[in-house]
Amino acid sequence: MTSTSFATCDLCDAHEGDTSGAFRVLPPVLPDFGAARSFFGPVHTLRCPQDNSLVREAANAPGHGRVLVIDGGGSLRHALVGGNLALAAARNGWAGIVVDGCVRDVAELRACGIPIRALALMPLRTPKRGEGQAGEPVRIQGVWVRPGDWLYADEDGIVVAERQLL
Repeated sequence: MTSTSFATCDLCDAHEGDTSGAFRVLPPVLPDFGAARSFFGPVHTLRCPQDNSLVREAANAPGHGRVLVIDGGGSLRHALVGGNLALAAARNGWAGIVVDGCVRDVAELRACGIPIRALALMPLRTPKRGEGQAGEPVRIQGVWVRPGDWLYADEDGIVVAERQLL
């Protein structure tokens, strides 16, 4: 979703006393590689280090304004998202993609219109073995992200909450 205006700084200010773990901030290590704009939505998680078979499945399914959060284990060995998958995700209504791993085809990623955050660029694609899990809690740079959490990202950072904040 992108229609509501928000600022992650304001969300952090509003939740600075929250020690419950219901509001979390991801480390500032995931730069923009797609459409550089704010995005938010409920989270759908994938855990798929070194295999993007599940990413392809998710990108080709209706996103319904959700954010695809991919736990690639922080690996810098292969790209989990490229131009074709980003275009499919954009066409299918995903609000954005966050990858704890690499992406490739940066010119195509920027052209397809979907916001994408990832650790780095890597031109090597993954092997396809059909491995991974969907809909499970994942750790993105040490921060737990669960299916159904809400993720908010803008130029200042990425925050995750157990419930919708806007």
